[in-house]
Amino acid sequence: MVLIFPIILALCLGLVLSFLLVNFFRKQDAPNLPPGHMGWPLLGETIGFLKPHKSNSIGSFLQQHCSRYGRIFKSHLFGSPTIVSCDHEFNLFILQNEEKLFQVSYPKSMQGILGKYSLIIATGEIHKKLRSFAVSFIGTSKSTPEFFHLAENMSISMMDSWKSCKPVSFYKEAKEARARLSSTVKQMIKEREQRNIVGLIERGDFLDVVLSKKSLTNDEIVSIVLDILLGGYETTATLMSLIVYFLGQAPNALENLKEEHQGIRKRKEDGEPLNWEDYKKMKFTRNVICEAMRCGNVVKFLHRKALQDVKYKDILIPSGWKVFPIFTAVNFDSALHRNPLEFNP
Repeated sequence: MVLIFPIILALCLGLVLSFLLVNFFRKQDAPNLPPGHMGWPLLGETIGFLKPHKSNSIGSFLQQHCSRYGRIFKSHLFGSPTIVSCDHEFNLFILQNEEKLFQVSYPKSMQGILGKYSLIIATGEIHKKLRSFAVSFIGTSKSTPEFFHLAENMSISMMDSWKSCKPVSFYKEAKEARARLSSTVKQMIKEREQRNIVGLIERGDFLDVVLSKKSLTNDEIVSIVLDILLGGYETTATLMSLIVYFLGQAPNALENLKEEHQGIRKRKEDGEPLNWEDYKKMKFTRNVICEAMRCGNVVKFLHRKALQDVKYKDILIPSGWKVFPIFTAVNFDSALHRNPLEFNP
């Protein structure tokens, strides 16, 4: 009787493994799929896809696969069969059909860190509602002098903090950090609600604006506040560091940037803060920002999923398959840019 249990367990494991293998190889044989390689069962090609490489390159994985299979190929990434696109036109097709043919679909671990109501994770009506609040606040805030003063102070503070930066790179620490931030924001919500009850003056910041929208739950408010913190700090800090790096290698661009800023400063009184009209005059500054985003690739790719069988030219994307539009490959496409690896604002 003691020997029967291990035998039954082994048979069950064998059946499960056989099912996974048959299902894995069946996915490769769907009609009209682009060429590609699915890699190992379960693991697929995820390890190769995530292999570190310089931000101003597409990496060996994409180089080898594009050379062998073309700019649209199949793979198996993050536990799912995936269509990888390094093609500019197909990437536009994916983004233009958001919530029609394709939908946001990040790994479950992302939801554990960001929360189910995050703008990055949420879909459908919830995403539309949260996004409308965020866009409305940013649109009205960017024209105020306080916004530019705060942005300037935060930028300086951010660069000063790089000297003693201690990165957090583990899933457990990231989840714990989100829990602490969520607790802090919830406490702030309680305090603001109590202030409103006793009739104290609102601060007029983002949290007050969100709290005035009675249609949001506390969990949704926490998620949207954390999204603004992430988008306003993490990606901004990355872009700032890239701008410093690229300008250090482009002295002519740095001089042009200085001339533009000094020209605007000369037309203002001593101590007078910048405003939105000043920013709109900074054409070369915007070129520097856009070129740094292209060369530095702050956002390398997106996670999307086909909501139905999707036909694109001669390719058929099965329903439920993941689709990855790769921005890095488009940014360094020699067919679109004369010297793709050159920082030239």
